[in-house]
Amino acid sequence: MIAILQEYWQPLLWSDGYRFTGVAITLWLLILSVVIGGCLAVLLAIARVSPIRAISLPVWLFTWVFRGTPLYVQLLVIYSGMYTLEVVKGSELLSAFFRSGLNCTLLAFTLNTCAYTTEIFAGAIRAVPHGEIEAARAYGFSTFKLYRCIILPAALRIALPAYSNEVILMLHSTALAFTATVPDLLKIARDINAATYQPFTAFGIAAALYLAISYLLISLFRRAEHRLLAHIKPLSSH
Repeated sequence: MIAILQEYWQPLLWSDGYRFTGVAITLWLLILSVVIGGCLAVLLAIARVSPIRAISLPVWLFTWVFRGTPLYVQLLVIYSGMYTLEVVKGSELLSAFFRSGLNCTLLAFTLNTCAYTTEIFAGAIRAVPHGEIEAARAYGFSTFKLYRCIILPAALRIALPAYSNEVILMLHSTALAFTATVPDLLKIARDINAATYQPFTAFGIAAALYLAISYLLISLFRRAEHRLLAHIKPLSSH
């Protein structure tokens, strides 16, 4: 194991000398997909809880499709299937985008986590105490101000525990990136296995790195929960 770490520590962590690889690519995919997907999910969650069916139904259909199909299949459709469409081949911009395995992987991950996060946020919006909303309306809050000042802050606090689980699951899902030839952590581990014929060591190192990243994310979310959800903790008796 020591010899493998000495030889492959650099591609495992961040670069093979020509491109970013390993942990760097895994974190890049995770952060970009979660940030973009999360921002889109806030808007879609508002539409999801709308009483207007013409607004809520398309969002429901989007989340139903992406939550009801495996991420691996979604990645294959986007990476292998989209480039075969005439509309894609006929556009230089789309053709260039879908030729890149990294772009296709990021798109698949973003859409997938956006669908799950939309439902998490929509459920949290519905869970906001009705009394807070009525009090804000009594003060003359507009719909925009109501969402900005009352509903969304409360919903994001409510959604935080479930959302932290989604981020961890998304980290685990990044292991599928190798199927689109993206040099993520698992792809480097597979390359090490192919070169050394030591699968236990190669994949064991990858597992340890995934575990370290998971521990870091869990710690960050726990600190955020302690800070943002302190008001709902029971008071300790003396």
